Amino acid sequence: MQNSYLPEPLIVRGNKRLPREGIKEILVRGTNWIGDAVMTLPAVAAIRKTWPKAQISVLAKPWVADIYRESNDVDRILNFEDQGRHQGTLGKIRLAGELRQYRFDMAILLQNAIEAAIIARLAGIPIRTGYNSDARGWLLTHSVRRTSAIRKIHQIDYYLEMVKALGCDSAGRNLLLDLRSDTRSLADEWLKLRESQHQIIIGMAPGATYGPAKRWPLERFAAVAAEIIREYPATIILFGSKQDQDVTDAIATTIQGHCLNLAGKTSVREVMALIARCHAFITNDSGLMHVAGALNVPNVAIFGSTNPVTTSPPGEKNIIIRKPVDCSPCLKTVCPTDFRCMNLIGIDEVVAAVRQAIKT
Repeated sequence: MQNSYLPEPLIVRGNKRLPREGIKEILVRGTNWIGDAVMTLPAVAAIRKTWPKAQISVLAKPWVADIYRESNDVDRILNFEDQGRHQGTLGKIRLAGELRQYRFDMAILLQNAIEAAIIARLAGIPIRTGYNSDARGWLLTHSVRRTSAIRKIHQIDYYLEMVKALGCDSAGRNLLLDLRSDTRSLADEWLKLRESQHQIIIGMAPGATYGPAKRWPLERFAAVAAEIIREYPATIILFGSKQDQDVTDAIATTIQGHCLNLAGKTSVREVMALIARCHAFITNDSGLMHVAGALNVPNVAIFGSTNPVTTSPPGEKNIIIRKPVDCSPCLKTVCPTDFRCMNLIGIDEVVAAVRQAIKT
């Protein structure tokens, strides 16, 4: 069921290759969103393969740090607390001072903003690399030109092509998350009764941070959930942030006694542990869609305003549901017309895809 939206890799070129010798401490600036963080993991693996003996640290915001913490290619996580001690200009200067203490030989900036390059420069890191986005090329010692073509390939390849252009050896693009045993055990307390009562666990993520144009109607999610528990001895786990609670609460009222409504109640580590136990995962184009794909959980992914060519989930058990209407992908946060890209996706079509996913 691997989707067919992945293009051939696009070759890009940096201005010069990174040194192979003398690199002992590497700082990787992680991306700011869960889905993006998952899609950078093959690039992080390429960095590890190229400098196998180096100490690799990832600087990431707290809500994505746990994604990188599960990677065997990362030695150290440094929290970027931009809502705390690193807030504002003085906070960024403080962060640069903290980073300076590690005496990094090189910074690889997966995040595209100029801020990442400024912090690396203030931290005194001698080799600073990344795309020349956001007018930051002059702050980088080794930059990669970001063309209009590179923005049209899958995000996994977007990050991989950057590090390859700098001379890194690819470790492959289909890297999956292999959760540590202590992370996997976090699901036990939530599921100990459910797994004894119900043989099938179905995850459902009806929200999407980007905006309502990415969200299939909650009434249809609810109808799918009701049909699943009618057909199967199943528990539905509802995932999301605190901002999704109104949506998950509405769905939970239709399937009382057959769901765990965990929106806003779990850490990222707990979410990963719970998704790993699911027999199938139903989701909009969201960060948790990418987590499920990276865990190789059968994924039923509903696309509307966004483009599966660039953001389809990783893994080999994905079913992409999308209607190729003329106005999609528009990449808008709110639909300006009749929301046909989502309204044309029927409940029966999604239920059929879930049945197929459960069989895998």
